[in-house]
Amino acid sequence: MTRTGSEDGRPVADAAPGTPPDASDERAARVARGHKQRQRVAVIIPAKDESRRIAATVRSARAIPHVDLVLVVDDGSEDNTQHVAREAGAVVVRHSHNRGKAAAMETGAAVVAMRDAPDRPPRHLLFIDGDLADTAVNTAPLVAPVLDGIADLTIALLPPQPGAGGRGIVVGAARRAIASMTGWTPTQPLSGMRCLTREAFEAATPLARGWGVETGMTIDLLRLGFRVLEVPCELRHRPSGSDLKGQLHRAAQYRDVQLAVSARRARAAASSVRQTVAPRERPGR
Repeated sequence: MTRTGSEDGRPVADAAPGTPPDASDERAARVARGHKQRQRVAVIIPAKDESRRIAATVRSARAIPHVDLVLVVDDGSEDNTQHVAREAGAVVVRHSHNRGKAAAMETGAAVVAMRDAPDRPPRHLLFIDGDLADTAVNTAPLVAPVLDGIADLTIALLPPQPGAGGRGIVVGAARRAIASMTGWTPTQPLSGMRCLTREAFEAATPLARGWGVETGMTIDLLRLGFRVLEVPCELRHRPSGSDLKGQLHRAAQYRDVQLAVSARRARAAASSVRQTVAPRERPGR
């Protein structure tokens, strides 16, 4: 695992060896265990034209511990994605036309919020791709660090995917941008399988558009002090190849990543200028 972000700075007193925990410690432990048992997770699957794989993805995702809701956001599919997903047991919402991955993620999070019970903690959000099929359950390791309070955002590290035709240009650009703006160098900055708290998701909105969503989210949350952890997951999905379709996909990714990074650089520069030129507060005021 690779990890970054701020650590909990609260002091912890060392107990003498053999000292039994006091009643307050035991109560705190019971509360923590009860919170974890009550905490639920929603799986959100943005999908477009995934009718061949979405049923297996939904069924597999439903087997992830702590998951009590699987939501598919059909982002303007021209096939039967919405019907297949619903028959497999997912809650389905649909965009009438394709609005992009970021919009599908925001729609999914909004629907989950409407389904959260007011007397229970808001669900953690686990975003996965619609083409994971039977391997979707292997995103389970992303959940535990968020449930345990170790991380605010976890990102899946995937093994090499057979048939992938990329040369690492987009990945390298995203990696360098994140490192230069946050000081942390991710291994797989474009990984779309991510689990995060509701607080972290809201802090990252509005999301960067299109394929820049992962890069923008990582930069925003790290700069705000949220803790990010990369977790190995045995996942298989349909990689983009080296044909024309794959090249066009990577070109769109590169464009969206650069737009996301440029917007954040401009925002950081504007914030720096405001801090520099802001009038100093007069003494006694």
